[in-house]
Order: sequence, then structure tokens, then C-alpha cells
Amino acid sequence: MRLKQNREQGSHEVPFVCPECSAKSLRITDRLELPPDSRSDEITLQVVSCSDCGFEALAVYEESRRGPLGDESFHHTGYYLNREDLDALKGKIRRCPKPKDHRCRCASHRSLEHRDSSGRWNALDHIAYDGVFELRL
Repeated sequence: MRLKQNREQGSHEVPFVCPECSAKSLRITDRLELPPDSRSDEITLQVVSCSDCGFEALAVYEESRRGPLGDESFHHTGYYLNREDLDALKGKIRRCPKPKDHRCRCASHRSLEHRDSSGRWNALDHIAYDGVFELRL
């Protein structure tokens, strides 16, 4: 999977299709790795930005490698947030001293690790968003 390979190499250069202008210029500009939960082995909070039209949004990448050997599934979803909430999240991500370490115990990580009673990550339940979009390569 091209996205997975680029993420492991630390590259933020995978271009996605912008949901606003349809240009293939939407890129991950900031990210914060969160601890696994009861469903996903990998959870990454991301800020995505279009270099053509200036669009910005929150994205969440979740991947599960549970089940039969070689079986993995992922979800990569974008969330429309108002400017104030997106800027607050960007600030949290940028204040983390180790954004690629899901074991980091900084204030930013602790504030974004909400779980429900079944151990499922649900931090987005505490963030108002105005709709979703799929990230398309």
C-alpha cells in the first residue's frame, strides 16, 4: 500500500485530491500518533492542507492488522472543522515533543486519547465537525 509505505518513511508528500478544488494537492502537514485502541492498531491525527486553494481540515488515519495473517484494513477520513477548532488542534499537535511516538505522555497526547467504555478511541466525540470526506489518492 503506497500510503502506508510513505507514512512509515516519514514522508508527508503523498498528494490527495482536495475536496474543495479537486486538485491533487492536499497533503499532510502535521500529524500525531495516538496509542492503539480496542479496534485499531494505528491511529494518527493529521492536519491536511491544499497548496492550491488553501483548504485545511483534520484527518484521521486508522489501521487494523487484526485477524488472519496479512489481513489489514484502514480508514482515512477527513473532517471539516471551523477555523478556531482546527487551529487549536494544530497547536496541540505542534506542542507535542514526540508526535511520532504513540507512547508520549505529553499534555497534547493525554487530551486526545479519549476512550469509550469498550476501549474504543472517541476523541472526535468531543470535537464539533461539520461533515466528513474520504481522502483519495
